[in-house]
Amino acid sequence: MAPKKMKALIATKKKPEKVVNPLFEKRPKQLGIGGALPPKRDVTRFVKWPKVVQIQRKRRILKQRVKVPPAVNQFTKALDKNLEHKLSLKGRLWRQRNQLLLKDGLNHITYLIEQNKVQLVVITHDVDPIELVVWLPALCRKMEVFYAIVKGRSRLGAIVHKKTATALCLTSVKNEDKLEFGKIVEAVKANYNDKYDEHRKKWGGGIMGSKFQAKTKSKERLVAKEAAQRMT
Repeated sequence: MAPKKMKALIATKKKPEKVVNPLFEKRPKQLGIGGALPPKRDVTRFVKWPKVVQIQRKRRILKQRVKVPPAVNQFTKALDKNLEHKLSLKGRLWRQRNQLLLKDGLNHITYLIEQNKVQLVVITHDVDPIELVVWLPALCRKMEVFYAIVKGRSRLGAIVHKKTATALCLTSVKNEDKLEFGKIVEAVKANYNDKYDEHRKKWGGGIMGSKFQAKTKSKERLVAKEAAQRMT
């Protein structure tokens, strides 16, 4: 009987009433026509984006989904910000006083590499079509020339006073810049020339969407469950 009495006592207890301040009247929002403004929502999915933006996004997703061969995939491994700072594209090594030692133009750079007249080659990651430069790292490796992949055609183009540039090369370095150049070569060699064989074997892409990954995981769980039941 004791538990029933306890329940009765709990039921009879009244909750303390909240003290309402008459100065602050509760006014619920009316979100109908002519009422209060609705809360801000993320309407990104409902925006009709320009065709150029749509193509850019579709291309980016397609590159993630499709398997990319190693020769093309190596261009996704551009220098990060710290190493790019060492390369210092805005530094004095690339300034006007070294313009005579700085060469651009893909055919001209190829000829200089074949003649062993190049000390460093810088290639951009966003060349379109990529087939224009896809063979250049292999040539640099064969001729034992240091090379690096950086982000932005327009940034390289700005150095040689053009809109864009696919690649640049240094034929020689002045005595006062040799110390800075030595640091750049060390960083570039460790990230590209020494890792060429590793990049040559690594495929890219094959990254599926979140929905597809969830479906495959659920299928794997079902298969594992069926296998466990057969074993028992």
